[in-house]
Order: sequence, then C-alpha cells, then structure tokens
Amino acid sequence: MGQQVCMGAMMQCSFGVAPGPLVVLPTNRVLVGGPPAATIMDHAPLVNIPPFVMCTSPSNPTVAAATAAAMGVLVPMPCIPVTSAPWVVGAPTVFIGNMPALNNSSKLMCNWGGVIQITTPGQFTTEVP
Repeated sequence: MGQQVCMGAMMQCSFGVAPGPLVVLPTNRVLVGGPPAATIMDHAPLVNIPPFVMCTSPSNPTVAAATAAAMGVLVPMPCIPVTSAPWVVGAPTVFIGNMPALNNSSKLMCNWGGVIQITTPGQFTTEVP
C-alpha cells in the first residue's frame, strides 16, 4: 500500500535540478495528518507544481534555443512546468472530492518530457491502496 500524499510533499522532475514541494489548496476540506490531502487533479503548473529551479530537457523550447546558441552545449534554463494532464494512477478506491486520492507511487508527465514523482509524501501515517 502507498502513502497518501498531502500538502508539503516533496517532488522531483527527471529533468529538474532540485526538488520542490507540492502545493495543495484546501478546497476539498479533507486533511491527512494535519495538511490538506492531495488528489490526482492537483497538477496545475505554478499553482500546485512549483518550478524545479532549472530545466535540462532538450524538448523545452528555451533550453533548445540556449543550447543552439551555445553551439550544441546543453544549457539549462529556468524551469516552468507544463503539466496539462492529471497525475497517473492515484488510488482508484479512495476518493476525495469525487477524484482519486494521490498516493506516493503516482507519476505526473511534463509536456517537455520530464516525469515528476513523489519523493516524500508529506505524512507517513495514512496509507491508501
């Protein structure tokens, strides 16, 4: 069983250079271990998913332009996550506000090719399938 993810959980993008905290707004009014519980719909860029400092994905247009200007040497650029789809899979049997709860094995795809995953769920007492 996985851990329920909540506000303050730490995430890492495969093309980011530093981890970042998940931001969960208290709109569903469900708390887990104190902070608001997350669902698969907590994927809005800059609202729920903060930048991971710098991006190293060659699919990111700013990275591609800077790399081209540097004669092909990879140049990381500031990260602006583009996450248009919800987290994948979540907990299919636990619903918060009619959406599956987010567990620590869920993944989120960035449009620039990065895979965002939970490194620390934010709490360790509540498990979800």
